[in-house]
Amino acid sequence: MRAVACGARGQRGFSAVMVIALLVLLGGLSVYAVGLVTSVLGGHARELSYARAALAAQAGLDWGRWRISAGAAPLCAAVQTLSALPGSLRPYAVTVRCSASGPYTEGAATLRVYRIDASACNLPALGPCPSASTSADYVQASLTAQVER
Repeated sequence: MRAVACGARGQRGFSAVMVIALLVLLGGLSVYAVGLVTSVLGGHARELSYARAALAAQAGLDWGRWRISAGAAPLCAAVQTLSALPGSLRPYAVTVRCSASGPYTEGAATLRVYRIDASACNLPALGPCPSASTSADYVQASLTAQVER
């Protein structure tokens, strides 16, 4: 009689089920880990893109302030798009809008107030910033300043 062989056969099937369950569990964990790492890296990339867009908008404000303060006659163009930014800002474009109000008299001086709006975005092919893009990669930043002269 082979009673021992019958018991050994039952244990062999149980270990195969455990190995399959372990492989399914490890596969599920690896899918979760890949998804987690991908979402974290995507978040960092979006934060970096927004920071660059904010720097490009700041450059647009500085350019607008310079145009108003340089020379005898202030240059306040209604809309101007800057697309030749240097370095890591190269993929960004800045749309600078300028409007003037006044003149106002303050004591013996006559002043005008200029409002500068700078909007920077990373998909300039879609037109001036801000764009109506629905792309998941689209990033924009807008800044405003007032200058008296």
